[in-house]
Amino acid sequence: MVRRWDRVQAALPYALILLPALFSLLREWRPEVLALALFAAAWHWLLVTAHPDRLARPWALAGYFAVLLAVVAALVRIDTVFTVTGVGTFLQCFALLPGLWAYGGVAVTVGVLVAARPMAGRTPAELVTSAVVGVLIASMTGLVFHTISDQNRRLKENGARLAALAEENASLQARLLTQAREAGVLGERQRMAREIHDTIAQSLTAILTQLEALGDVPQARERLETVRALAKESLTEARRSVQALRPAPLEEAQLGAALSGIAERWSRVSGVPASVSVTGEPLPLHGEVESTLLRVAQEALANVAKHASAGRVGLTLSYMEDVVALDVRDDGAGFTPGASDGFGLVGMRQRVTRLAGTFELETAPGQGTGISATVPAIPADPRP
Repeated sequence: MVRRWDRVQAALPYALILLPALFSLLREWRPEVLALALFAAAWHWLLVTAHPDRLARPWALAGYFAVLLAVVAALVRIDTVFTVTGVGTFLQCFALLPGLWAYGGVAVTVGVLVAARPMAGRTPAELVTSAVVGVLIASMTGLVFHTISDQNRRLKENGARLAALAEENASLQARLLTQAREAGVLGERQRMAREIHDTIAQSLTAILTQLEALGDVPQARERLETVRALAKESLTEARRSVQALRPAPLEEAQLGAALSGIAERWSRVSGVPASVSVTGEPLPLHGEVESTLLRVAQEALANVAKHASAGRVGLTLSYMEDVVALDVRDDGAGFTPGASDGFGLVGMRQRVTRLAGTFELETAPGQGTGISATVPAIPADPRP
């Protein structure tokens, strides 16, 4: 309803100028009528429709009405059908003039219309009566116009107020959901931190202590160095997990380089060649995105080493327009999906879906295994 009234209010002045001109020209072709009607419509468009800010100055407002009334008076003098155009001028008085000035503008408009009509056979009493009746009709028209405009304004204000309340409620709900999620994440992180500290970290520390004691045995030195390096790396990552820090490989390298380093170390330990390729335009991603893809790669390589008996492994990191994908494929033994889904696959899927991503598994006995993790390419947080 509000938009419909706005459209009617904007189109009405043009209709009250051009429709009488059409009727007048159909009765008798007069170029001056066409010229004056087009000038009146163009004048209204120039100062009211196209550049309404110009009428903020009193002299511009007075000039607009003076020119418009002069043109309307000329049209009424040519053909009395243009008296209807005065209704549009009344509406402009109430729309553009403040307070009592609107009624003054109506009185002047009525006087112009009465004076412009042919005087033949009209007595002074009839002229006065016409003027009074015109003022009363115009005032009633203005009252209706003001009532509709006030209702329209109140509807707009109520709509804006409701929209603001809806936006505020949505923002409040989003904050509450964020706080609840952060509280849940914090509680889960604290629980996992306690478990890591009390189990894995302590076990790795004990392993390191025992390895240090065996470090002088010559025939076991090479193997012990490898195990010691792995234990130290695992202990470091366990401590970083407790402190909720980024994985160590991502601290000093981009995701592609970090994956290459992990694949190189994994190949050295497992003896299986692993290649890493990067497609697309690499860009810094949010810490959670990079950490998720890195952990998925580590878990996938660990599964290959334990179960696949593969001859080679390929990792592909693909940067696309709004997502980034990691594919890990091997030529190993494969398995039947669903029958052997262990904690590693479940954990990878949970990591990816937590970021609103997709996790896909392709495998079959004797045909190798491929996993694909696709997550939104959320840019890195610019804050330190």
